[in-house]
Amino acid sequence: MKTFTKTTLAFLATAAMATSAFASDDTAYEKLQASKASVTSLANTLENMGANVDASVDLNGANTLNKKEAVYSAKHSELQAQFNALNAQSAE
Repeated sequence: MKTFTKTTLAFLATAAMATSAFASDDTAYEKLQASKASVTSLANTLENMGANVDASVDLNGANTLNKKEAVYSAKHSELQAQFNALNAQSAE
């Protein structure tokens, strides 16, 4: 009976850890998808404003979801700066 209880507790602990690991991967995947959508949206907005836009992203070396998301976030920052500059020019 003690062996059965120990085995059951070990199984439940393993299941809980696996569930939390999958949950964090889903969150990283969702962040990556949101970053991709944000870059695409901002690039389309800039193109509609008449700007030359390079929305390409180099994912070489980005072998995890978090690293890929960081690359897309950096691209978004670059495009946001371009948008802000274009917006400031049009306000003058």
